[in-house]
Amino acid sequence: MMRRAFSSFGIFAVIALIAIGVMQTASTADEITVYRSPTCGCCLAWVDHLRANGFSVNVEEMRDLTPIKQKLGVPGDLEACHTATIGGYVVEGHVPASDIRHLLASKPKAKGIAVPGMPVGSPGMERGDEKEPYDVILFGDAGETVFATH
Repeated sequence: MMRRAFSSFGIFAVIALIAIGVMQTASTADEITVYRSPTCGCCLAWVDHLRANGFSVNVEEMRDLTPIKQKLGVPGDLEACHTATIGGYVVEGHVPASDIRHLLASKPKAKGIAVPGMPVGSPGMERGDEKEPYDVILFGDAGETVFATH
C-alpha cells in the first residue's frame, strides 16, 4: 500500500514539474524588450499592441537608438523608430504581433525581422481606415527576404 501511494505521488510530482517548466518557458518566450525614444508616441502604440496580444513588454528608453541598432546588426535600409529583442531575435519597427509569434515558432536562421519606416496601418501606425501595403523582412547573414506581406 505504501509503495502504491508513493508511486501515485511520484507521478503527480513529475507532472507538476513538467507543467511548471512549460509555463516558465512560455512566459519567457513572451517577454520582449523594446528600445525606444522617450519622445516617440507611435512606439508606445506598438507597445500597447504587443501587450494586447499577450506579450510581457520591458521598455528601455534611449535618446539615441543608433548604438543598439548597430550592436544588434539591424541593416540601415531596414531601420525604423524602435528596436526590440525577443527569443534571441531582433524585431525592428512596426511588426505585427502575429509575425513575431510566427518567427518564434518557425525559428529561422536569421537575426530578426523588420518593417522598415513607418507604414500607415501597421501596428502603432493606425489612422482610421487608411492602410498602405507593407512587407515584414527577414534579415540575417544570408541576406534579406520577405517574411510576410500585409
